[in-house]
Amino acid sequence: MNPNAEPNDQPAIKISKSESKSKSNPKRSSNMGQDSAAKSPWTGCSQFLPTTQKIIQFSDGKSPNPGDKIVYVAGAFDLFHVGHLDFLEKAKKLGDYLIVGLHTDPVVNSYKGSNYPIMNLHERVLSVLACKFVNEVVIGAPYCVTEELLEHFKIDVVCHGRTPIALENGKIDPYAVPKTRAIFELIDSGNEMTTERIVERIISHRLEYERRNQAKEKKEIEAFEALQRQKQTQKAG
Repeated sequence: MNPNAEPNDQPAIKISKSESKSKSNPKRSSNMGQDSAAKSPWTGCSQFLPTTQKIIQFSDGKSPNPGDKIVYVAGAFDLFHVGHLDFLEKAKKLGDYLIVGLHTDPVVNSYKGSNYPIMNLHERVLSVLACKFVNEVVIGAPYCVTEELLEHFKIDVVCHGRTPIALENGKIDPYAVPKTRAIFELIDSGNEMTTERIVERIISHRLEYERRNQAKEKKEIEAFEALQRQKQTQKAG
């Protein structure tokens, strides 16, 4: 499946922390949650309705200064966790200004499969914006890092973690362009936490909870039946 293939292609939206503060009118908060991305087949349980005010509340940063070294990373950043935090901290140390590209729900589902992402795009945007190491977020970033993207944001370094990189259409390396430019770097966050591990932990704890309850229920039923037999014996006597 093509990670870039979507039913309704929409241009990526850039959210700069400082711009969201300076250009937004608190009295004119517009609803961003009425499109299919807000409640998708991959995140169907969410009733989250983001607004510009919510984005402003999570935003607190600056625009890049002349001469700043700009670092770019991209991904799902689903169920934002300490592994993401450590990765972004190390990415930020490679430059002065960190831009995070967030893939849309269909794109994430195409390369992660199953029921991912757990959080929809808007929820993931706010989670990443809340990270102190992040200066700017690109909403609906392209899966492949293109020449146009690098030029538009004047990117100096492109980073990726140690997690496997899914090829587009099973053939194209999404980081081929930055690798050709020799601006691609792999980062080892030093943290083994992943979204998949969190999901596995939740499922494991849920199953253990169900096993405990089933065992408890079985004992209660056995005790009740024993009490009933005792009463019947007493009546018969």
